[in-house]
Amino acid sequence: QVQLVETGGGLVQAGGSLRLSCTASISTFSTYAMGWFRQAPGKEREFVAGISWGRALGKNYRDSVKGRFTISRDNANKTVTLQMDSRKPEGTAVYYCADARVQYGLGFAREFGAWGQGTQVTVSS
Repeated sequence: QVQLVETGGGLVQAGGSLRLSCTASISTFSTYAMGWFRQAPGKEREFVAGISWGRALGKNYRDSVKGRFTISRDNANKTVTLQMDSRKPEGTAVYYCADARVQYGLGFAREFGAWGQGTQVTVSS
């Protein structure tokens, strides 16, 4: 069973930055696309960013975070990172690391099927 462990959540002021990391217990980590989702109170979980397998040539973001968030991966250490800059109060949510259901994906929202326990991010105004 795959384990995804997120770290780095916390409180950040609006306009500030926060960096989330996820370590995955996937033996063939480099062959899976990875991603981040979030769920705000009272709302459904939504896609935030995805990164393709391997050398990560493909990255996808929801429109509201483009230009402010950056997803990256380190295959040697089996980690995926989400750098969040210029935070907005509506970004308060639980952030979940996700891995794709099949190998060799491109990091689109529909590819993901397993999530970690999540880490709370609170953006204060």
